[in-house]
Amino acid sequence: MHPGTISRKAACVLLASLSLLLTGCLVTPGKFTSELVLIDEDRFTFTYDGEIFFLGLSKLASMGAANEAFKEQPCYVDGTGEERRCSANELAGQRAAWEAGAEARAAEATMQASQMAAMMGGIDPSDPEASAQLVRLLERQRGWERIIDKGDGVFDVRYSVSGELSHDFLFPTIEGFPSANPFVQIVLRDGDLVRVNAPGFSAGNESGPMGALSGLGGMAGLAAMGQASSGENGRDMPEFPAIEGRFTIVTNGVIRANNTDEGPVSTSRGEVLTWDISPRTSAAPTALVDLSR
Repeated sequence: MHPGTISRKAACVLLASLSLLLTGCLVTPGKFTSELVLIDEDRFTFTYDGEIFFLGLSKLASMGAANEAFKEQPCYVDGTGEERRCSANELAGQRAAWEAGAEARAAEATMQASQMAAMMGGIDPSDPEASAQLVRLLERQRGWERIIDKGDGVFDVRYSVSGELSHDFLFPTIEGFPSANPFVQIVLRDGDLVRVNAPGFSAGNESGPMGALSGLGGMAGLAAMGQASSGENGRDMPEFPAIEGRFTIVTNGVIRANNTDEGPVSTSRGEVLTWDISPRTSAAPTALVDLSR
């Protein structure tokens, strides 16, 4: 296989995967601390303090939506794979093929923009005011105490909510956004049992947000290798904010199950479970707590 073929195929896979991520309106954690307090009488307090990354508002999203100008592709000597100068006829054929796909590319970009706006509460990611609109949207929702735009889709936030455990709970929940990528999920079971899952705090699940970003990063590396081997100068891939943080559960209930390394630690506040989260975290934090006593 020609090295240029590797580059083109990797780039196609990269952009196709990016399209899927964008239509899922990917939201992921960056650097953070988060705590869930579960006490008897069915009370809880949840806090998240740190970064949240919105893929649809990043430079990566603009890469997927960009309408590129025509770019000459390399030609090769039959049988040897050695790169050679393309003939005028070959270049004309390349340009004709590119121009023939212009209408389809424009239609795809329009469809993606419409899908992304619909999944972002009506916010058009291509609008220069999109980040400011998101800040205003979050500010009017209960619990969002701080929202600071750091640029390139990254926001510094503080979220805090307390209440009665009368129903299941997800974080983050944003008006008009799909709830497909929860960082933390609380599920109530009969008998005052509480299941806590934190799929957003793991890179091990390929269908989860961090796993999806890890896979995309791997494909970006493949594209970069192809470009290097063929001497092409591709666009630089933006860096994703790395997940790095700590998730803690504090409870005076009975911990029936958990997947921490050390297990619960007794403190003056109650039993404490702690997970240190990094890009190497393979298993999503999970615990089962009995609040019936």
